[in-house]
Amino acid sequence: MGGRRRGTPGHDEDFSFVSPVVKYLLFIFNFLFWVIALVMVSIGVYARMMKHAAALACLSVDPAVMLMVVGVLMFIITFCGCVGSLRENICLLQTFCISLTVIFLLQLVAGILGFIFSDTARGKVTEMINNAIVHYRDDIDLQNLIDFGQMEFGCCGGVTYTDWSQNMYFSCKENNPSRERCSVPFSCCIISKDKEVVNTMCGQGVQDLEYLKAGDHIYTNGCIDKLVNWIHSNMFLLGGIALGLAIPQLVGILLSQILINQIKDQIELQNYNLKHRTDPWS
Repeated sequence: MGGRRRGTPGHDEDFSFVSPVVKYLLFIFNFLFWVIALVMVSIGVYARMMKHAAALACLSVDPAVMLMVVGVLMFIITFCGCVGSLRENICLLQTFCISLTVIFLLQLVAGILGFIFSDTARGKVTEMINNAIVHYRDDIDLQNLIDFGQMEFGCCGGVTYTDWSQNMYFSCKENNPSRERCSVPFSCCIISKDKEVVNTMCGQGVQDLEYLKAGDHIYTNGCIDKLVNWIHSNMFLLGGIALGLAIPQLVGILLSQILINQIKDQIELQNYNLKHRTDPWS
């Protein structure tokens, strides 16, 4: 990566410190993520337009909005990297490099804070799940998301299955006219594979049952404990995912910094040649 040489640096105008390998490798790297950013923005805009109501607003952040924000940010950063590498523009390359560095450090700090303040994070997740339970029937996408989580982890509710009483349809209040009073969703049910006909009403009235009796029909453990246990048992997988997200950022930072240094060396060489070309004593 020392550049291309066709003659002596002081005498050959074609000599360059800028390596075409680094230059175009950085361009291809940014172009790929630039395309991914466009796809993310397109999906976010489409999802937002199709969902006129704020579909998953109870999850604190609408996934469609988050997708658009991340996509736009990623588009701007990779655009700086693409143009900066092709035009050998130090300003754009430094913007790209600094942005990636800041994002990497923010992710690192967020991971550390999440580990240190795990109780606070757990409380926030509990609040979010309880809010999602309240709005369970308000949106089909949210309903499918909760059902998938409960069936996948074999759990029911946030802390326990009685959390479903927070939902107006499943509430155990005496004045609740719903036919699903004191029930839980079907996704909480323990499905026996040997049964030919599945009882889709197995969650009916289980909140009125004692804990042990309810456990014969549904999963009584909350999803938060199941999620925490899953995280603890899949630390290597999560670490691999985090590493997979970090490596492209570190590669982009490294390539951009190498190219910046090469461009600076090339500018110094050009200034040196210009100075000695106009020197009457050379």
